[in-house]
Amino acid sequence: MTMKSRPGVGSLLLLALAFWLLIQGCGSDGGSTGDAGPPAGSSVMARVVRVVDGDTIVARVDGRDEYVRYIGMDTPETVKPDTPVQCYGPQASDENHRLVEGRTVRLTFDREVRDDYGRLLAYVHVGKEFINAELVRDGFARTLPIAPNTSHAGEFQRLASKAAKAGRGLWGAC
Repeated sequence: MTMKSRPGVGSLLLLALAFWLLIQGCGSDGGSTGDAGPPAGSSVMARVVRVVDGDTIVARVDGRDEYVRYIGMDTPETVKPDTPVQCYGPQASDENHRLVEGRTVRLTFDREVRDDYGRLLAYVHVGKEFINAELVRDGFARTLPIAPNTSHAGEFQRLASKAAKAGRGLWGAC
């Protein structure tokens, strides 16, 4: 007498689990950014919802709030966990508030659109004002070129050198 091989309960559960994992991977990721974002080199209009600090904002992009980290520059810390407020950080945050809070901005993307934290990486413009460059020029930020997003690295370095030479902002205070 031969016995026909039938799948056991364990095999069926394993198959069901594999199927469930497959369909979960194709659906929503539960609210994280998940998508790659806008195409590299493109621009989008956004509304600034909140200024986080001197080099980060929350902006409404295509109907959802996104953290946006300014490319190519870095301001002293004011809100980083386990890090004391750094010299000229509050002034940099205040200046960023003055320049962009509640305003419509154009976010322009370089080669890499998101960082390891899921934030959009952008050059920020209000009208004809290039906010990243202004913050560097006026001594609120240092340069921070991170490949591959270095389209304006030379410009930012020239602006920072002039600000340092003139003792503007953090260059004269810190």
